[in-house]
Amino acid sequence: MFTVTKLPKSEVKIEFEIPWDETASYRDEAVREISTAKPLPGFRPGKATYRDVARIYGEMSILEQALERIVRANYVKTVVGEKLETVGSPAVQVDQLTPGQSIKFTTTTPIAPEVTNMPALKDCSVKKAQKEATDANIDEALEEMRKMRRTEVKVDRPATMNDLVIVDMEMSRDHVALEGGVGKDYRVYLTESHYIPGLTEKLEGIKEGEERTFTLAFPEAHFQKHLAGQNVDFKVKATSVYELQLPTVDEAFAKGVGMDSVDALRAKMKENMQQEMDQRSAEAAELEMLEALVGKSSFSEVPEILINEEVRRMQHELQHGVEEQGMKWEDYLSSIQKTEADLKLDFVKQAIRRIQTAVLIKAFAKQQDIDVADEEVDAEIDRILEHLPAGQEETRQHVLSADYREYVKVTMRNRRTLDWLKKECIQ
Repeated sequence: MFTVTKLPKSEVKIEFEIPWDETASYRDEAVREISTAKPLPGFRPGKATYRDVARIYGEMSILEQALERIVRANYVKTVVGEKLETVGSPAVQVDQLTPGQSIKFTTTTPIAPEVTNMPALKDCSVKKAQKEATDANIDEALEEMRKMRRTEVKVDRPATMNDLVIVDMEMSRDHVALEGGVGKDYRVYLTESHYIPGLTEKLEGIKEGEERTFTLAFPEAHFQKHLAGQNVDFKVKATSVYELQLPTVDEAFAKGVGMDSVDALRAKMKENMQQEMDQRSAEAAELEMLEALVGKSSFSEVPEILINEEVRRMQHELQHGVEEQGMKWEDYLSSIQKTEADLKLDFVKQAIRRIQTAVLIKAFAKQQDIDVADEEVDAEIDRILEHLPAGQEETRQHVLSADYREYVKVTMRNRRTLDWLKKECIQ
């Protein structure tokens, strides 16, 4: 017997009362465990009778040994039977544990949030932006390709604003060197604009071996807050000047990137650029659609355990991206002047939004009876297995597990639901 009560803050309380007779099989299993761990004289391990184990160790010991199985079995059966979408493990409170009497206990568990008010699709119409790849876009991309293939030729002349200057640099404030502000062989491309404002201009005309001193103001929005808006003294010495020679976009250039001619190169670039623009427009429209749908919906409260899991996932995604770019995670945190704890707090609002979006997509799938057949899941699992490298037996077993199969099914269902939503909402 049980009673289910929905609590505030997306929790569910289940009060159980299990008659003594219904616990017999669990108590018998507990007797086998006790007599195996601590065999009774005259009995083989695990073969002592219930009566003898109760006489030696007490029936309360048997009941305590059986309690975990009693709680777990009844909890799982009730959660499945009542179709409760619980999150994480329950908190268990034992209310009555006396031999010969009903076992009473209460579980409290977070449950997945629900959509309490579904949005109307007519209120979330989104128009996808249409952008066309132009000749100017192609010219700009070609210029970037030229820069990537440029050669650096050392010259004996004053630097122009099209050159690379190698300098030894010291930065100080109030005659004290800045932490990390002293470096040798610092490469300054005078064509670039991402340096401290005014730095490249101060180096124009410098020659190899020449020293210069000057003062520059750091930007007000500089990531190093203690330097933002402050004047910093620079002492630089040019060790070499290089002319940046860019290749001409001609037939040889085109063949160097695998194309037969400049016209063919430009046509391929336009095709790729248009595909990228279309993809970005589609992604932006999808995001705008989901934001509109979530904004017009109402949800029950998101459990803290789900928020924490999503925040951890977001931090992992960010850290992976930072490290893929060759930057250390600790250096990144230092550059934004935040601790991991600060970052997690910043993520909370976005994490809740992401959870609500997933809940809403699931609700639409249920509302529209969108599902994925077992045969489709089988085909997707087979496709994944086909692409696994040889020798990845552990990964193969993971892909074949029931949990991963459910993950694949949910992913496919969400993708199908999103496709349906886009047809309904995006023009």
